[in-house]
Amino acid sequence: MAKSNYYEGMPADYSRPGLVSAEMQAQLIEKSLRLSAGIEPELPEVGASYNLAQIEAENRDWWCSHPESLREGRFDLLDREYRDDFVYLCQDGPFRGKHEGSREAHWVAIITQPGVTMCWPIVMFQGEAIYFEWQCIDDTTYETVAKGNVTYLRRGHRGGIYLKTEQLTFYRDVFAPAPLLERIVHPETANA
Repeated sequence: MAKSNYYEGMPADYSRPGLVSAEMQAQLIEKSLRLSAGIEPELPEVGASYNLAQIEAENRDWWCSHPESLREGRFDLLDREYRDDFVYLCQDGPFRGKHEGSREAHWVAIITQPGVTMCWPIVMFQGEAIYFEWQCIDDTTYETVAKGNVTYLRRGHRGGIYLKTEQLTFYRDVFAPAPLLERIVHPETANA
């Protein structure tokens, strides 16, 4: 099977650093704001008037605004992509409701830190399912800082993201909270 670039036909390519112009970045941030403002309060039904082909086309149209929001560290824009009753299944979850998963903010802080560029070399669409693999690359050493894969269920522009599953791995820059550090630095007092 012949391989092709997953971004063929899209307005921008997020498969590696340095491929998106400043002008396109600004357009995609504006698009993110516009699209998230149109998410309806009730999840729209899939049917003859809003079918999976249309939803998939809308998800493809939306996609590039998502990585641009992440590259710019705009957690506020990512939060707007999720429905209020959003479910997030991951190793620290499950989280139910878009404000329960505050742990995600810590992950976004790590993967969007200065000196690191997040890339999405693989993205695939099927109806309301969006699957992608991501990696964070150190801008100086080119080492992988973190990587993972995600599946979204997104009901197009009208419905937004209602389910996210994720596997993520951090290779560096992960800091344990003080109580855990105390446990290994001073084990004699950890159980006192």
